[in-house]
Amino acid sequence: MKKYTTILFDLDGTLTDPKVGITKSVAYALKSFGIEVEELDSLCKFIGPPLKVSFKKYYGFSEQDCIKAIEKYREYFRETGMFENKVYPGIEKLLENLRQNGRKLFVATSKPTVFAIRILEHFNLLRYFDYVAGSELDGSRDSKSDVIKFVLQQNSVTNLTNVVMIGDREHDVIGAKENNIDVIGVLYGYGDREELEKSGATYIVETIEELGKLLNAP
Repeated sequence: MKKYTTILFDLDGTLTDPKVGITKSVAYALKSFGIEVEELDSLCKFIGPPLKVSFKKYYGFSEQDCIKAIEKYREYFRETGMFENKVYPGIEKLLENLRQNGRKLFVATSKPTVFAIRILEHFNLLRYFDYVAGSELDGSRDSKSDVIKFVLQQNSVTNLTNVVMIGDREHDVIGAKENNIDVIGVLYGYGDREELEKSGATYIVETIEELGKLLNAP
């Protein structure tokens, strides 16, 4: 078992549970199109993938409607939704332990960088990370593959042998594989085992405790 010295974390469904804020933000956006959603849990599928992908996939929105929907989503999210969120129990202890052991920690998220930084600051987690990157508000760099590539380039990470991505959805796995790095899929987030296995995760763990044991393995 190799020791990973450079670790990239997804944000939603990996470091924090954003369920309430994201589902309410999506419902707010859909309402502007006359679509009423009574069961917010039905919108959990929006957690993880880029918003444009999900609006197209689940509601058949055109490119233009996706742009409008994302604008409405952010209208609610930037004021309220991003703080309707909570850190998974055990995450801060894990991050502290990894830093004390000399690991380099990064965040690679499909969420806009400016929102990711505000969320990490709000929960006092930003101090654990060497670098945070996500998509841009103009819609660029919205694929997980592009975000991971950007993080690696900006930090001059060229030896990929001991680099790993940690995330809960297939987009994290696919993005990591496209950048030739290992990936650990976590089941405490919003993906399931079938999704993570099918997309080719290097490892799959069920709990944060199990994740910590895997990352600290010699």
